[in-house]
Amino acid sequence: MAGEQRGETIPVREGEELDLGAVGRYLRANVEGVPEGELVVRQFPAGASNLTYLLRVGDWEAVLRRPPFGPVPPKAHDMIREASILLRLHPVYPLAPKPYAICEDESVIGAPFYIMERRKGVVLDDSFPEGCEPTRELCRQISASTVETIAELHAIDWEAAGLGDIGYPEGFLERQVRGWISRYEKAKTGEMEEVGPLTAWISANVPQSPPATVIHNDFKLNNMILDPQNLSRVVAVLDWEMTTIGDPLFDLAVTLSYWVEPDDPEEIRSVLPAVTDTPGFMTREEFMQLYARLSGRDLSEMHFYLTFAYFKLAVILQQIYARYAKGQTRDSRFADFGRRAEGVIRHAHQLAAAGGA
Repeated sequence: MAGEQRGETIPVREGEELDLGAVGRYLRANVEGVPEGELVVRQFPAGASNLTYLLRVGDWEAVLRRPPFGPVPPKAHDMIREASILLRLHPVYPLAPKPYAICEDESVIGAPFYIMERRKGVVLDDSFPEGCEPTRELCRQISASTVETIAELHAIDWEAAGLGDIGYPEGFLERQVRGWISRYEKAKTGEMEEVGPLTAWISANVPQSPPATVIHNDFKLNNMILDPQNLSRVVAVLDWEMTTIGDPLFDLAVTLSYWVEPDDPEEIRSVLPAVTDTPGFMTREEFMQLYARLSGRDLSEMHFYLTFAYFKLAVILQQIYARYAKGQTRDSRFADFGRRAEGVIRHAHQLAAAGGA
C-alpha cells in the first residue's frame, strides 16, 4: 500500500485504542499551538513493531508513537530513547522528524510515548500511488536518493552532535552476532536444521568493522517519506527506535536485505513485498557500488554482512510470530510470519554455504 505517512490511516485497531481524554489533556498541557476542538485519532496501519497514531485537532496534526500492547522484550520498543535521539539528531539531520513532547509517565496512556511533527508525503511499500507512472528513470532516481540518504546519515559527526552516549561502537558487530543468535533461540517455535550451520558460519566469519557511525538499524524504502510531487526527493526518515553508534556496513546490509530484486527466490520476495523489483530500480550490487563511491568505504566483506542481515530479518519475523503464537497480539497479519522466517533462514543458509552474495 502507498499513501501518506505509513500509508493511509485507518480507524484504530481493536485492542490498540488510546484514552482520548488523557491524550487531549496531555497535548494541551505540553505541546504548543494545539487549538481548541475535538481530538480525532486514527492509526497508521503499516509496521509490525511500535504503534503509530495520527492526532488531529482541526487543521493541526501530529504523530504519537508508543510501544505495542502486551509483554515486550527488555530494552525493546524504548520510546523515550527514540525521542531523545531525535531531539539531538534533527538539528544535524533534518530528515529526522522533530519531537514535540516526551512522556515517561505510564499512567497517562499505559505506556511511555512521544509526540512529533507530522511529515506528509508518500510511503512506497509494495505499489506506487494511483496515477503515478513508475518509469525506469524515476525508479533509478528513487534508488539513488535512497543511497544518498543513508550515506548522508553515515557521514554525520556523531560526537559533535552529542550522540556519543547512544551506543558502544567497540565490539559492536560481535555483540550483534551474539545477540541475534540468542534472540532467535528465545523466540523459536520449532527446530530447523539450517540454523546450527548458519549461526556457526556467522559466528566464525565476523570481519573487522570500519570506523563507527550513526546507524539507523532499520533503514529501508518504506521507512522514508517521499515528496508527492517528486518521488525522488526524500521528505523524512522514520522509525529511529533502534538507532545507535555502530558499523555502517551492518546498517547498509540491513537496507539491502529489504531491497528485493526480480530474480530473488520466492522466500525473499514474499517476506516484505516492495516496489524495488520494478524495472529501473538499482540492483543490490549497483546500490553498493554507489554507496562505496559516496562513502569511500571498502565493501569487500559485504557477503558476510548481507548473510547476517538476512538472519537478523528472520529473527525479527520469528519474534513477531512468537508473540502472535502466544496470543500476545491478535493482529492477523502476523499469522504466517513463522513461515516467512523459515524461508529467510533457508536463504541465509544458502548464502553462507555458497560463500558469495
